[in-house]
Amino acid sequence: MSENTNPKVGLFVTCLVDLFRPNVGFSAVELLEAAGCDVDVPRAQTCCGQPAYNSGDKADTKEIAKQVLDAFADYDFVVAPSGSCAAMIKKHYPEVFEDEPEMLAKFKALSDKTYELISFLTDVMFITQTPGEFKGSVTYHDSCSGLRELGVKEQPRKLLKNTGVEIREMNDSEVCCGFGGTFCVKYSDISNAMVSKKTQNIDDTGADMLVAGDMGCLMNMAGKLKRQGSKTEVRHVAEVLAGKLDTKPISGN
Repeated sequence: MSENTNPKVGLFVTCLVDLFRPNVGFSAVELLEAAGCDVDVPRAQTCCGQPAYNSGDKADTKEIAKQVLDAFADYDFVVAPSGSCAAMIKKHYPEVFEDEPEMLAKFKALSDKTYELISFLTDVMFITQTPGEFKGSVTYHDSCSGLRELGVKEQPRKLLKNTGVEIREMNDSEVCCGFGGTFCVKYSDISNAMVSKKTQNIDDTGADMLVAGDMGCLMNMAGKLKRQGSKTEVRHVAEVLAGKLDTKPISGN
């Protein structure tokens, strides 16, 4: 990246955002542009390969990773509105190519320029203010990958506070919601017990809105809240920060 130019950011949209919640992608673009970035969405991008990786399919994971590498080769940064997808690229791609030194070097370079959206805005672009305003109360769920693999914890809370929200912390905000990608399919009974505890903690806060940074977690919790008859609105953090709240809340399954 040359001096006196805006960073060129490739937005990794993620499968769930693309298929179920495009508003999150539009919100991410708005936030990145407001931060001074030139944003592009490569048409060749597909999945990050996390389902294959979690299922032990190393061969398909490698092929998918190579496609991601090619699609985002020409950008200064790769940014994803998802801790799990960002962590897959940043943390796990290099692990997958440990036995291929030449490819490993390329994937380490990709890893170095890949960030979760809110972490990128605060830790790289040093943003403290965003376009959105929200005067209600929210409770924030810390997704496992964003928190444990990427250190995303205080960054979204700082930006949310600057929109005017009241943050009501739930009990066990750092405990898994039970989604876990293929985990919720393979171990549905355990997953349901986990999300039931999570939604009880959410309702106990009395917050107007549940906010998080991963669509998988949000859809899982939104679905359970809906089935329980909860009135809590569910949104991706990017939607709140960008002020793009004119769409229906996330409803889950």
